[in-house]
Amino acid sequence: MTIAYINRIGTAVPDHDIHTGFVKFARTLLPDAKTQTVFDRMAERAGISHRYSYLRPGRLDAGEVDAGGFYKRGKFPSTAARMALYEPQALQLSRRAVAALELGDDHQALTHLIIASCTGFSAPGLDLQLVGELGLRADIERTMIGFMGCSAAVPALRAAHHIVRSEPGARVLVLNLELSTLHLQETAHLQQVLSFLLFGDGAAAALVTAEPGGIALDEFRAVVIPDSAEMITWRIGDQGFDMHLSGQVPARIMQTLKEELARPNAAGVLRGQGLDDIDLWAVHAGGRTVLDAVEAGLQLDPHALDASRAVLDDYGNMSSATVMFVLKRLSQISSPNARGLAMAFGPGMVAETFRFRTMD
Repeated sequence: MTIAYINRIGTAVPDHDIHTGFVKFARTLLPDAKTQTVFDRMAERAGISHRYSYLRPGRLDAGEVDAGGFYKRGKFPSTAARMALYEPQALQLSRRAVAALELGDDHQALTHLIIASCTGFSAPGLDLQLVGELGLRADIERTMIGFMGCSAAVPALRAAHHIVRSEPGARVLVLNLELSTLHLQETAHLQQVLSFLLFGDGAAAALVTAEPGGIALDEFRAVVIPDSAEMITWRIGDQGFDMHLSGQVPARIMQTLKEELARPNAAGVLRGQGLDDIDLWAVHAGGRTVLDAVEAGLQLDPHALDASRAVLDDYGNMSSATVMFVLKRLSQISSPNARGLAMAFGPGMVAETFRFRTMD
């Protein structure tokens, strides 16, 4: 049977580090000193030092949110205005991620293009924009995976995996592109402000082929966590996309993983395996509390999620692109033939997973 490999991963983030500026801005949204104190404590414990956006932070003392005036106090932009910015900025960041793959003359050899994004829409979309900008073949087969949230990188890789197994000569470019900071809301609701504290912009490109090298992909599986459909939601509003991230998410993840560990289930996340069968954990860095929940639920070694925590600290949660940053970091520091499990949680609530193995 043909095996699909992630041969390379290229990543990119915008130029502007917004995390410190956002923390200052967020405090101005909150109604009283008590709420601000709670926010300050949560921000300090978030495990995030940097997050990036194509919007340059403004001067709060001058009443600015961002230096370009896209977000104006009391008059945040419509969804249409946000999508008008998504179109050019998504293309620019995507090009940087693809350039990081260093494909050279290999662009014309690409046979398939898969794009996952949940933070913007346009038609003709990013797929056709990239065909023109990168000089890809006019007959390249294009697939768009939209609105699957933080877990979308796994379905995108799964699609590439199936393509390569059915067409061994295929060369698939997989792109995860998210401009999360396009959806900032002006709100005094603490839970919403805390969710904005997590997210940044980022893109990851991967080349998937049947040529051995990089990361071997195996056994994709989606597991729906019961009674959790409204815990993570992502809906289109009049002023951007509205994120709801319940505070119950970490506890539900921990409970689900604890139950599976106690009663091995061949249809579950771990495939009925023990922890000794897994050397590497590529867990989507959805937030510190999510990583803590996975670590506690599976009783992992305190350093098992170091790569995920490092990505969270350096970039925040970049939605679908995040787990690809984690995989890249693991591939750079891991020994050959290490066995891994990748896991990302998204709306539903769904755990999207796959097994992998590092190569020489």
